[in-house]
Amino acid sequence: MRNLTLLTDLYQLTMLNGYFENNVHEDIVIFDMFFRKNACDGGYTIICGIDQLVEYIDNLYFSDSDMEYLKSLNLFSDKFLDFMKNFKFTGDIYAVEEGTIMFPNEPVITVKAPLYQAQIIETAMLTMVNFQSLIATKASRVCFAAQGDPVLEFGLRRAQGPDAGIYGARAAVIGGCVATSNVLAGKKFDLPVAGTHAHSWVQKFDDELEAFEAYARVYPDKCMLLVDTYNVLESGVPNAIKVFKDVSEKGYKPIGIRLDSGDLTYLSKEAKQMLDDAGFPNMTITASNDLDEYTITALKAEGAKINSWGVGTKLITSADSPALGGVYKLAASYEDGVLTPKIKISANPEKINNPGYKKVVRIYSENGKAEADLITLHDEKIDESKPLEIFHPTYTWKTKTFKKYKIKELLQPLYINGISKYNKKTVTEIKNHVQYELSTIWNQYKRLSNPHIYKVDLSKELWDLKTKMIDSKKSL
Repeated sequence: MRNLTLLTDLYQLTMLNGYFENNVHEDIVIFDMFFRKNACDGGYTIICGIDQLVEYIDNLYFSDSDMEYLKSLNLFSDKFLDFMKNFKFTGDIYAVEEGTIMFPNEPVITVKAPLYQAQIIETAMLTMVNFQSLIATKASRVCFAAQGDPVLEFGLRRAQGPDAGIYGARAAVIGGCVATSNVLAGKKFDLPVAGTHAHSWVQKFDDELEAFEAYARVYPDKCMLLVDTYNVLESGVPNAIKVFKDVSEKGYKPIGIRLDSGDLTYLSKEAKQMLDDAGFPNMTITASNDLDEYTITALKAEGAKINSWGVGTKLITSADSPALGGVYKLAASYEDGVLTPKIKISANPEKINNPGYKKVVRIYSENGKAEADLITLHDEKIDESKPLEIFHPTYTWKTKTFKKYKIKELLQPLYINGISKYNKKTVTEIKNHVQYELSTIWNQYKRLSNPHIYKVDLSKELWDLKTKMIDSKKSL
């Protein structure tokens, strides 16, 4: 396990030193992590990275070399450094289950802890959850575009470094991909791995047919051939067919071909016809070459005969939406034992946070569909036997009343008094949870472009609190 304690911004540590010098470092505070805009400009975001966060918290301590380095910066008092030597997280963390679908401005993680503990975990938490949530969501969109065809994650060589490649592969499989080309990720997270050969394999041999025959001798039962090294229709597919016939005569079942360049719609249609005519109607035709959800949608609309997709660069980097803007904001502080809500006022209304100690409730209809989320104060109760009215937090005249419904609290204990309550799950289990979550939201929220906006409202008590605090700050 890696010690990532210094995986933080310097200002976290200077603030901690300042809190210590002002004797407020032990004050109990509440921070919320949330995002203001869905990943990939979509209608939802899949939360991912909780497992890595737990690993980080469990290994959070300052080593001797950490302390020596901090001392060398000449920024921190000796008393503060002595205090931090024995650092151990002792607070509470509530989080949604990994793989849960969430929406803007909802607390995804809530931390209740001494100020110095809650502050120091901010940066690492954000980098872990922001990135993996982004990639899981991007993968989900790509898989949605593929309409049930298998999607393979091929992005390692284009990832923004080894960790992005490893954890991005995990997130992509959680989001819906069936396998990854990343062998280390496969080992680390027990992910299915996939891959055959590159163009260099074909180039190494004197001719294409010889290259295909050599590959088939080694992997007769995994014969997937890359057919675009020279000419797809004049040599690639014909040579693949010759090898497939030979493999079949020996009792093996070839898999198919891969296209990595050219007009994928035209080439796939022609290749499909050639394979059908040769007696191979059930071959897999895999496409790669800078694909994303929009390209796949277009290829599907054009009638491309592709039934498997290898997606690399634009998935592992989420190329069109390269960051999830998750933030971590102070929501409350216990002062003299009394909970005091905190609010950040901004000239940009979307940056005004929801104050107080909160929870998130999801409202389900009788058919099990998620209809809306309600952010409430932590101690509020909802009686499911009574009608529940919600209203838009900005356009308050827009209301909706639920009469037959079920609710679910989304934030569950991750740590209580520093003790882990985390129930570790396999990637497959988390992936299954994602699929369940997707089945509970209507298709209009899954649209790749201009999705419908899911209802996220504030309870009347929270709305009143927020409005009162905003009004009170106007004169400051």
